[in-house]
Amino acid sequence: MGLVIVPLLTWVVGTHVLGPYSRGTQVADRPLALLGDFYRGLAHGYVVFWVVAVGPAVLVYVVRLLVALARRQPGTPDET
Repeated sequence: MGLVIVPLLTWVVGTHVLGPYSRGTQVADRPLALLGDFYRGLAHGYVVFWVVAVGPAVLVYVVRLLVALARRQPGTPDET
């Protein structure tokens, strides 16, 4: 999801709110242009691109952890 869906949603929302996606002076009006730049950013190891890529997985794990902690009964020993 973080490798395809989130960048494409970013392109859709950004195009409607901010205008066309551009690379410097070149206007790239296709979502695949942003996706290609996104993968190049991942390949170069830029942290911002990796945060977008792994963000959905981290969010799912945090929600699961919070649900597990909320379901845990206070005062009962943990089963191992």
